[in-house]
Amino acid sequence: MNKLLLSLLICMAFKGISQDIRNNPNSNHGNKFEQLGTIMPTPNEYRTASGGPGPRYWQQRADYDIKCELDEKNLSLKGSETVTYTNNSSDVLTYLWLQLDENEHSNKNNANYQGSTYMPAQYSDVMVANDGEAGKADIFGVNIMKVTDAAGAPLRYTVNKTMMRLELPLSLKPGKAFIFKIDWNYRLPDRMKLGGRGGYEFFPEDGNHLFTITQWYPRLCVYSDFQGWQNHQFTGRGEFAVGFGNFKVQMTVPADHLVGSTGECLNYTQVLSATQLARYTKAQTSKEPVEIVTLNEAKGAEKAKSTSRKTWIFKADNVRDFAWTSSRKYIWDAMPAYIEGKKVMCMSFYAKEAYGLYRRFSTKAVAHTIKTYSHFSIPYPYPVAQSIEAANGMEYPMICFNYGRTDKDGTYSETTKYGMLGVIIHEVGHNFFPMIVNSDERQWSWMDEGLNTFVEYLTEELWDNKFPSRRGPAFTITDYMKLPKNQLEPIMTNSENIIGFGPNAYSKPATGLNILRETIMGRELFDYAFKEYSRRWAFKHPTPADFFRTMEDASAEDLDWFWRGWFYSTDACDLSLDSVKYYRAETGDVTNKQRLDSVFMRMLARPGGSKFDDVSKLRNRQNKNIKFATDLDTTLQDFYWKYNRGLIEYNNTPFSDTIFAEYNEPVNPTTKVQMENNHFYEIHVGNKGGLVMPVIVEFTFADSTKEVDRIPAQIWRKNENNITKLYRYNKKVVAVKLDPMRETADIDETNNLWGEAEIAPTRFKLYKQRQTAPSSRGQSTGVNPMQRLKQ
Repeated sequence: MNKLLLSLLICMAFKGISQDIRNNPNSNHGNKFEQLGTIMPTPNEYRTASGGPGPRYWQQRADYDIKCELDEKNLSLKGSETVTYTNNSSDVLTYLWLQLDENEHSNKNNANYQGSTYMPAQYSDVMVANDGEAGKADIFGVNIMKVTDAAGAPLRYTVNKTMMRLELPLSLKPGKAFIFKIDWNYRLPDRMKLGGRGGYEFFPEDGNHLFTITQWYPRLCVYSDFQGWQNHQFTGRGEFAVGFGNFKVQMTVPADHLVGSTGECLNYTQVLSATQLARYTKAQTSKEPVEIVTLNEAKGAEKAKSTSRKTWIFKADNVRDFAWTSSRKYIWDAMPAYIEGKKVMCMSFYAKEAYGLYRRFSTKAVAHTIKTYSHFSIPYPYPVAQSIEAANGMEYPMICFNYGRTDKDGTYSETTKYGMLGVIIHEVGHNFFPMIVNSDERQWSWMDEGLNTFVEYLTEELWDNKFPSRRGPAFTITDYMKLPKNQLEPIMTNSENIIGFGPNAYSKPATGLNILRETIMGRELFDYAFKEYSRRWAFKHPTPADFFRTMEDASAEDLDWFWRGWFYSTDACDLSLDSVKYYRAETGDVTNKQRLDSVFMRMLARPGGSKFDDVSKLRNRQNKNIKFATDLDTTLQDFYWKYNRGLIEYNNTPFSDTIFAEYNEPVNPTTKVQMENNHFYEIHVGNKGGLVMPVIVEFTFADSTKEVDRIPAQIWRKNENNITKLYRYNKKVVAVKLDPMRETADIDETNNLWGEAEIAPTRFKLYKQRQTAPSSRGQSTGVNPMQRLKQ
């Protein structure tokens, strides 16, 4: 292949990857307000144009029966699972894909998504020791011991990094189910050193472990109508995509361990003491959290370290995943919350290191969260919601892992307190997004992290009106959005390819939704549409297009301009108050010639001719020795001459004639006084950041009063770079400010303000208004257009 052809093919490939979503490139309009059109997938029988599931929507199902055993001494976990996979699609399947997320820690079978590495300023002994691990045996990752069908016949499988393909002995037809079994084991990682979602934390001061067992069993990938198999490798960032099913899980652990888990426990009567069981019964009706396992009991268990074992049994229906925790260090408290009359047990598990914070706040924060999220989305459907303190932040159905430990003396800082509350609200909130509204985290992190962070913000605001929320208010995202473009990506970017993951996947989507709710749509319209999206896609697999379409369908708001700018681009909001022109009326008896010379006539007229006078024109006008032919011979002053000076508005009628007066008739004294009290302000706003947004203008008057005008973003639709707006007030304006409440994420507020010292008024002539018949445009020209200036 010659080099020229190769170069052409490479260029074509990059062109295909980098889609230009502009409709009218290199123009000042016709881009930002055009419909998304073919950028979004075509609606079909599975997903409708309104954003809902279609009449032939389907999704797969996988049910699990798992038995596992935790070996605390050897820090390992082994298990055996029976999986029933139901093919609800119209496709015939010849293989299944399963996820082996614990291969993230394998030297051999990790996803191997590498990044750049650099020589550090200091190279420590610890780093040298860690480098030596690369040459050691592969001690981490999932060991598949056996895979069989229901009758025990071996099945063929292939492990590719963090994915496993299971070859079916017979094709799985639509509507049929296949049962298979897997035996497996793996060594638990020290997640405080190696990272990852699950593993253990060791406490050297008391010699105990706290185990978080997450993404731990071989589990089915999602097979969907819009993607087929979602078998993208797990790198540790993009979390997961799994389908719904029922779980029955038996965990055998040390006898003095407490187990918290997805689902409801089926055998509390066997694993709890009589005293603990009585406390649990009391907690069912308590208005305050009840300690089921107390601080003193947890401290005692830390020292005893039982060598016996117990098996806990949990059941969870219609969940997308299953996680659990086990430790003898746990204190456990609980209380009920009620969602539309249904009781939900809110519970917390935490070690003594977190007692001073979690005992007071955690379970109440859980209850507050599920109540608030239920108000803004759908009623919480599960019987349990739990917060686990594990120096972590990760979520699974009915259970989440958070942080928040006190200092050794039991005190804590305000930062620690609000950080803990924020992460509890966030992780508990994930029960809704994506555990119920089941988006694909591996592909679109923003659909769960962004939406969840938005409702987290609403929940924090309802917890404490002074809650120091870090994500949600528009002004908190500006430092990110003003970064150089090579440090940014559109929100619509795959998780693995994002540099600023936190701002991109969490903060920016949450901020955008808050701007929609508070500034663009209004709370009533937004809340209804957001709840409709949640209702439509509860226990289903939505895509970004389903969200975008539902928000528009349920609100009658065309938001394609917003999705384009906020989600598909890296444009920032930087509206600048470029100038403010101030005009006052100059009253008195005037002639027709004076009227034609009026500056005001040019100011108010519809645009005509060139809006920009070049330096030659300006200097010619300033030179009193220059006489223009159209001034020397007034017969040359035709329709177009008058129009280009703003002297014509409708149907060849002189503009001033439709507005004010007979040519030589003096001004009515009453009108003269009224007009002398009027002040006219023409504001010019530029769009320097590229992102169109509503223009919010605050006027401060000489008497210290204020008035705010909120101009919808559609004012930019015919000129996306600059707009002009004229205002009339009966008192003097001393300051003009854009976005006074900092609600549009404007990245440069220094160009948002004008004060009266910056400009002197321009005088214009005043003429009496004449009543005339309605014009051909359907407007009465007898109505003073000053009353229409804000239209």
